[in-house]
Parts: sequence; structure tokens; C-alpha cells
Amino acid sequence: MTADASAPPDFDLLVVGAGPTGLACAIEAQRRGLRTVAIEKGCLVNSLYHYPTNLVFFTTPELLEIGDIPMTSVRDKPNRTEALKYYRRVAQHYGLAIRQYERVDDIRGQDGAFEVRTTHQSGESRRYRTRKVVLATGYYDEPVRLGCPGEDLPKVRHYYHDPHPFFDCDVAVVGGKNSAAIYALECYRAGARVTMIHRGERLSEKIKYWILPDIENRIKNGEIAAHFQSSVERIHAKSIVVRTPDGPREIDNDFVLAMTGYQPDLHFLERVGIRLDPVTQKPATNPDTLESDRPGLYLAGVVVAGMHTSEIFIENGRFHGAQIAEDAARKIERG
Repeated sequence: MTADASAPPDFDLLVVGAGPTGLACAIEAQRRGLRTVAIEKGCLVNSLYHYPTNLVFFTTPELLEIGDIPMTSVRDKPNRTEALKYYRRVAQHYGLAIRQYERVDDIRGQDGAFEVRTTHQSGESRRYRTRKVVLATGYYDEPVRLGCPGEDLPKVRHYYHDPHPFFDCDVAVVGGKNSAAIYALECYRAGARVTMIHRGERLSEKIKYWILPDIENRIKNGEIAAHFQSSVERIHAKSIVVRTPDGPREIDNDFVLAMTGYQPDLHFLERVGIRLDPVTQKPATNPDTLESDRPGLYLAGVVVAGMHTSEIFIENGRFHGAQIAEDAARKIERG
């Protein structure tokens, strides 16, 4: 999709990311008559697809809705399968132009005449000319690394899907928040020998109220081992070395589940000209329009919050689409 420099842009708005927020942006832009395309490095709502297989959202269906399309679920809270089906239906309903399995490599040019360069999974290089660009890239694809030798061994997982593969295995769960507690319990009940490793003095108080007493009782009863004020120092093929208050300890290990959180791809943001606050890593944006300090380039969803990823979820990030599309449409019409 290479175009002559004098030719008109292929699109009015290009959205990087086809998660719920990216889809909401595309819908709102399309509603305002803007020629719109979304580029997604994985599949549609790629992050949601990689959530645990049996995940249930801690929210109600209406708070996940976009494009005024109702979402239904069997129970009061939807699960991953229902969410995936819903967002497929929304994309089909609006006939959204979505280029899947295509990674954005660079964004060149300027407001009104951007050139977005991508690479498809087939290896083909592509270029798109667009007037405006929206970055709705989320953060789930960038795990916070442990930073220790051996982290790149195949047995180390930064994502969790299902407890079945860990039956009759020694599993270390690194972290002390909600996800770590849930996955430790699931693996234990699937027949794994589980050890939790957490930097804090105790498990997080933010663990869901019905999960916290369960995990605490399993630890108290010795059914799940736990090391607090501890960290993984080194990972070997059949063991891990844990730094504890009593000194280093080597523990038998088959798998490490590093539930240490995720972060936006800040290097990509800086590479495409987004200025980040040196303390919070929040990108500079106009709070009313979400346009960055690179004119014509907008941010949507969790990337607006920098490292404070808990500030924005699907429930509020989905409203960014209307803010951005309204401003983009007005400026394109004016200009």
C-alpha cells in the first residue's frame, strides 16, 4: 500500500490497536464520516484473547459495551468467551476495516500527511497514508520482567491460561496481588506443588475479598508454600534460587509464573515522538481532545495513564473514542 507523495491520504484516521478502546475509536470516527482503518499486531482484541481461559470480568456487561451494541451474558458478570464473541459481533456490525497480524514499525510525516509503516506476519512491508493517527496499544503485551538470569528459559511464563499443564509439577508463582493469588489457588487445586514468592511483607490487601481468606488459609495450612520479602535471584532448568530474609534458598522448580504486572510499550511511544513525564511516564496529552504534543497523533485507553495503568480500564477507556473522533473530524473539516 505505497502511495505517491502527492496523492491524497488513504485514510482520514488510522487506529493502532484493535482492542475494545481501539474499536470504540474506529466506530466513533466512522460515525463521523471519516475513512478509518485499525492496525492490530495480533488478533481482534488480542489482549482479551490472551487472558486466562476461564476468566470472569469483575464488572457488568453494560460497562464493556461499545458502539451502543448491547452485551449479554449468562450470569451477572461476563466471561472471556462471551467478551470475545461480543467484540467480534461489534466489528462485524459496523463493518470495521481491521488489518490483523500486522505490526506498526514507524509513524512518519506530520499532521494531515502521516505515513504509517507496518510489517505483516507474512513478512510483507506495508505503508498507509493517513491524516490522523490514534495510538490505542494498551499495555498487556509488555510484561514487567523479573530481571534475573534464566528469565528467558521456556519454563518461565508471564501469561497464564489454564492450570492443567502444571499438574504434578513444582510451580513458583511470583507476585502477591489478585492474579497471583488466583493462579496459585487454581494450580494447587489442579495438582501442582505451589510456592508463592512476593517482595512484600504480606499478600496485597487489594486481593478480592472472597479470594484472600482462601489463599491465606492454604498458606497457613502449608498446602501452598510462601516466601515473603523475597525475590527470585536466578532461574535454573530444574530449580530457582530465591533471595529470602534468611539468605538464598534453592527450590525445586518446573515452571515459573511471573505475575509481576504489565506496562505500556513506552519505548515505542517515545520513538514516534511522544513526550513522557520523567516521573510518572504519562504522555503529554490535551485532556479535552487526547491529542499528544505531536499534532495529529492521539492517545486512547490505558496508554494515556503512563505507568499508572490501574487508572484506566475498558470501562472508562471506551469513552476516549468520542473525544478523539470529534476533535479529529472537526479539524479535518476545517482544514
